[in-house]
Amino acid sequence: MDILISENITGKALDDLTTSYSIERYNELWKTPGKLIKKVRKAKALLVRNQTIVDKKIIENARDLLVIGRAGVGCDNIDIEYASKSGIVVCYTPDANTIATAELAIGLMIALARKIPSGDKSTKAGKWDRMNHLGNEIYNKTLGVVGFGKIGKTVAERAHALGMKIITYDKYEINNTDISIAADTFEELLSQSDIISVHLPLNDDTKNIFNNRTLSFMKPESLLINTSRGGIIDEDELISALESGKIKGAALDVRLKEPPVKSRLNEFDNVILTPHIGGFTKESQERVIGSVAKDIELVLSNKPAVNFINFSTPQNAKTYH
Repeated sequence: MDILISENITGKALDDLTTSYSIERYNELWKTPGKLIKKVRKAKALLVRNQTIVDKKIIENARDLLVIGRAGVGCDNIDIEYASKSGIVVCYTPDANTIATAELAIGLMIALARKIPSGDKSTKAGKWDRMNHLGNEIYNKTLGVVGFGKIGKTVAERAHALGMKIITYDKYEINNTDISIAADTFEELLSQSDIISVHLPLNDDTKNIFNNRTLSFMKPESLLINTSRGGIIDEDELISALESGKIKGAALDVRLKEPPVKSRLNEFDNVILTPHIGGFTKESQERVIGSVAKDIELVLSNKPAVNFINFSTPQNAKTYH
């Protein structure tokens, strides 16, 4: 077997690979790690989204694996350090989801500020309840962008075009735009923002950075939007902040566990929940699948990958087949 696909990933670029490579597709192989281990032993390439946990045990059983392709941006589901020690290339698609995710973040801001979901639900139930759906404009409000990489910058550009003031915070990325100012501290951004949009990777530094302490810095009328990773927000402490009125509302496209377990977040009219659809547009998925399929093909044909996290060609004991 050349390529193993452990999730529901389809596209013309993958279909085109079948003329040169053998591909085994399993939409829900990620749910059974034992079966995944058996299958990956014979694979040269493994293609995943975010549901397959590619941990040390999976990788050490992948005897012939040359490349792991991640159809998306975040790679917190892959043990990159151990993959690198094993000489395996890890590819991803850093730019393909940018526009789609940024547009969803803007859409969630407007939907939350204008109470669109609850207004829709109420009207479909036969009511005409205008006063309970009195919302707020986002014009002239301050948007705090936490994480100022490609997606964060794209959100800032679109929000600025809508008349918002932009403040940013990122420990690693430099704010080099003329449409925003950089906060000196995370807490400063939280205290000055009317709406906060999160665009961070999940790691030791960012896990649960939105918690009881940091949420207390936010304005009581502020809104929190997360289209990055679920573990960045402590969901229990977010619920407490919503119940106590520390913040006005939240929109979450990502959750700590996906699919999520039953949560009290489902009960709030001032919370919007979507099923991790940030990058799920027809256009972005064509770009994602095209990009990752191309890199897998390059590695399997003894050429360097274009979008890689660790190195462009297999290393150490890994040799091309």
